[in-house]
Parts: sequence; C-alpha cells; structure tokens
Amino acid sequence: MTDTQDTNLPKVEEGLEEVKMTAEVPEAVNQEPAAEETVAEEALETLETSVVEESAHKLSKEEILAKMKEIAEDVANASKADIDTLKQNFYKLHNAEIEAAKKAFIENGGDEADFVPEKDTLEDDFKEVMAVIKEKRNQLNAEEDKQREKNYQVKLAIIEELKELIESPDDPNKNYNEFKKLQQQWHEVTLIPQNKVNELWKSYQMYVEKFYDLLKLNNEFREYDFKKNLEIKTRLCEAAERLADDDDVVAAFHHLQKLHQEYRDTGPVAKELRDEIWARFKAASTRLNKKHQQYFEEQKKAEMDNLDKKTVICEIVEGIEYKKLNGFQAWENKTKEVIALQNKWKTIGYAPQKMNVKIFERFRKACDDFFQKKSEYFKEVKSRMNENLEKKRALVEKAEALKDSQDWKETAEELSKLQKEWRSIGPVAKRYSETLWKRFIGACDYFFEQKGKATSSQRSVENENLKRKKNIIEQLSALNQQEDNEENRQKAHDLMNEWNEIGHVPFKEKDKVYEQYRTLVDKLYKTFNLSAVNKKINKFRSSVNKIQESGVQAFYREREKLVRNYENLVNELHTYENNLGFLNTSSKSGNSLLTELNKKMEKLKSEIEAAKEKIRLLDESARKEEEE
Repeated sequence: MTDTQDTNLPKVEEGLEEVKMTAEVPEAVNQEPAAEETVAEEALETLETSVVEESAHKLSKEEILAKMKEIAEDVANASKADIDTLKQNFYKLHNAEIEAAKKAFIENGGDEADFVPEKDTLEDDFKEVMAVIKEKRNQLNAEEDKQREKNYQVKLAIIEELKELIESPDDPNKNYNEFKKLQQQWHEVTLIPQNKVNELWKSYQMYVEKFYDLLKLNNEFREYDFKKNLEIKTRLCEAAERLADDDDVVAAFHHLQKLHQEYRDTGPVAKELRDEIWARFKAASTRLNKKHQQYFEEQKKAEMDNLDKKTVICEIVEGIEYKKLNGFQAWENKTKEVIALQNKWKTIGYAPQKMNVKIFERFRKACDDFFQKKSEYFKEVKSRMNENLEKKRALVEKAEALKDSQDWKETAEELSKLQKEWRSIGPVAKRYSETLWKRFIGACDYFFEQKGKATSSQRSVENENLKRKKNIIEQLSALNQQEDNEENRQKAHDLMNEWNEIGHVPFKEKDKVYEQYRTLVDKLYKTFNLSAVNKKINKFRSSVNKIQESGVQAFYREREKLVRNYENLVNELHTYENNLGFLNTSSKSGNSLLTELNKKMEKLKSEIEAAKEKIRLLDESARKEEEE
C-alpha cells in the first residue's frame, strides 16, 4: 500500500515515495477458538503487494488505465493492494513526464518559476475511473456489512436450536441426525461481525459439548467419533509445531489462523483428553505468536528510528535562515542541499503507520515553503533587474547623444558623471549586460578619442617634455656614479620630483624612456638607501600617466582601490591604538609588546601617508586632464 502524496513534492526530478507495507500486529492466538477471520488483513495485503508491484512497474500509463477500467467492471474480485499499486505507478510515470518537460523547458532558456505543465487528459480519465472504483467498493463494503449481520442472526438461531435439542426430553440418540444437520448449517455460514466472533463461538461450542455429553450412543460409535476427532486435532498440533520453526513469520502466522479455524470446526475428543490436546495446540500457537510479536516489535523499533531520522531532516529544512540567502549562488547552493535531503529521505525506511503520513506532510510543507520563497526571491530580483535595465538603457541613450559633442570640457564632465551613475546601478540580466556595456563604453571611448585628436597641438609640448626627461635621465646616470651623501640624496629627490612634474611625452617613446628612468631610480635606491615609502610613491607617480591613458574606467577603479586600502589602514591603526591602552607598561612582557606595537604603528602611519599621497596624485592628474 503506497502513499500518493509524493506526487506533490516540488522541484525534484523524482517525487518522494511513502510506501507503508507493515501491518498492525494481529492479536495473538493464545486461547481456545477465536474468530473465523483472525487473519491480519493488512499482513496478507503486504504479501500480495510485492507480486502486483513487480508487474505494474512494466506497464505504461495507457496500460495502467486499461487495467483500472477492467477492475472497475469487476471490483468485487480486485484487491485494494492491486488498486493502490497501479495508482502509485501511474503517478510515477505522470510525474516523470512533468519533470522531463520542465527540464526541456529550462534547457531551452525558460525560467523554472514560469513553467506550467500541459494538461494530461489521461490523468483526468484515471481520476474518473478511480472515482467509479471507490463508489463501487463502498457499495460492496456496505453490502458485506449487511450480510455479516444477517449471518450473525442465522448463527444465533442455530444456537437456539441446539439449546432446544439439549433440553428436549426425547432420547438424544434420536436427535443425532438433527444435531449433525445443525453443525453443517453452522459451518456453511462464514462471515459475521468481527467483534461478535469469540462470544458467539464459545456459546456454540458449549452447547455442542453438552449435546455430546448427553448423547447416549453406543460406546463403539461414540469412541469412533472421539478417536477420529483426536486424529484430526493431533495432526493440527503437529502442523502448528512445525510452523513455529518456519523462518517466514508472517506466512506462518497466516497459516496458523487456518489451522485454528480447522481446529474449531473439528468435533470434541474424549473428555479426559480435551484439556491435554488443547494445551498442546495452544503451546505451539503461543510459541509462534511470540515470534510473530517479536518480529513486529523489531519492525516498530526500526520504524521509530526512521521517524527520528525523518524528523531531523524536517527540522533542517524548517530551520533554513532565509535572511542569509541574499544572492543567486546562495540560493542555488541551498537548493542543492534541499534536493540532497529529499534524496536522503527516499533512502530511509517507513515510519510508524500512525505517523507516516504526518511526517511526510510535514516534510513536504517545509520543501514547499522553501521553493515558494525561492520563487518569490527570484521574481523580486528579476523585477529589480528590469528596473536596472531601464536605467542603464537611459544612460546609454544619453552617452550616445553626447558622443559627437565638441564641447570637450563640459561633455567630458557629463560623461564622467554618467559613468559614476552607471557603477551605482545594480546588475541586469546577463543576456543584456554585455550589449548595453559595449554601447555605453563605446560612446564614451569615441568621444574621448575625438577629444584626443582635437588636442593634437599638445604633440609639440610632449616632444619638449621628452627632451626634459632625457636630460633628467642623463643627470641621474651621472649621479649614480657619485658617493652616498646627503647632498647627492637630496639632488636625487629633486630630480625625481622634477620628473613627476613633467607632463606627457609622445606615446611611442613613453615606455622606452620610462624604462630607462625606472632602472636608474632602482639603482639609486640601492646606492643611496632611500626610504621604501618614497620609492613606492615615486614608482606610483610614474604610473599615473599610464593609468590615465587606460581610460576613465581604469582610473576610477584604481582610485577606489586606493581609498579602500587607506580606510583599512586607518582602521588597523585605530585597533592598535585601542590595544595600546590595555598594556601594563610596568611589566617586562608589557614593555616588550609595547615596543613591538609602536613599530607596527609607525609603519602603518607611513603607509597611510603614502596612500593619501597616491590618492592626491591621481586627483591632481584628473584635474589637469579636465583643464586640458
């Protein structure tokens, strides 16, 4: 018997299955004659289900539907296990088709949240057939209940007739044929209400035994009847004793119920042997009942362990911190975790019958909540991206409208503002991002290229700058041969400062002359032992022009990087200053740590000044560019 709720579990390529095949432990047979129907019906259905499932797995949806229509025509001869198994396999195939369609939809560029499965007409037909079967089964059950009650009244009447035979003043020998006729009628009536079986049978058995006790048959016939019944009951005892050693506990228990039915249908034995033969049969039954009870107790323990495992999985999904899922990757990672838990769920066995559906509904709700929140998040992100898309399109149109302007200064400022605004806008869908960016930066680059061509008069100035820089290289080369003293160190600093004050040189000569300058400066740092901070600053000065020429985007990225570094250094310095107040300067270890902290703080201060100087150099370079 299988749950079908798993068909509703979202976002998984195969739905979760909840199959419950364990039955409640039937009441142990450990007292003389119970009911005609003491067989545990759920245990029997379990034995039959595996055979039905094996064949059902091989059928298509159309074949399953055809089978169900056949069952609808003859519901009385179909088991509930057959119907449940066919239903489960129909929805497995149905769900697999939906998942395949969704996968194809996503692979073709569709959004998972927008997927809507096509209507399945076979499912509609299947539901109609199931409704017919359900209605007919209800009718059959109602008719069976009426028949059970009718049979009960018939057996009550038989008991009354037995009572009259016993109380009759006639010779019991004359009533023997009537007694046998009543016994035959009793055995022909089978199904009665379950709650009335034991009491009814005890009453019947009492009057049967009373009749035999009163029966004045000749000893030979009486002994023959008792002997025949003893042989039958001895055979039943031996069969019950063999069942107690059977490894298939459920099947053995089922067989035992049939033996009990046959035992109670068999007449009495000699009075002195009645207790003995019943004690033997009861002992064999008790032994099997204990094994049967132990089997189901072990199964219940395993089911409780499974319930604990499934409860933990539910708590994990329910405990997801949605506030921390603030990006596409975070949601995708969490989705993989949830799907892994769903797969783990399917490997766990079944929970106790009373909790099986509840724990599954709890897990399904937790998964539904997760995927619902994921869908809402992606819809919100999609909405924001659409807003960003409109904003960036507007900036592209503005940039393209300005690219042919010859008002160099004002247009350059306006384009710089547009670039800053562009960076402040969030992301857009990937399929639009690159196209928009190329249009935007293309318009900006076109304007600045035209601006550069219009300012070609600067070439003569650049040639003059080249001569000046070559002159400085000659002086630095001569200075490199001098001794290390304060005068020469100062002259080296002055020449480097002068170099940094000189503007652009012709583009073709830029790398060559800078390489000569850098090589000489590195040698001077080694010769004159100039400070590392000054070296970094001078090296950065030399690269400012290169950054400026790389475009506005490169310029702003470099400046932002410097500002972040500056802020981090300042925060680190404040931390050291706060820690300094906690030191005990009177202790030896405190003095040692104090010295170390002071060294680190001095180094940080130098680096902070260097960062400020680099930012200043960039800003100064930007102002010069705007003025030109």
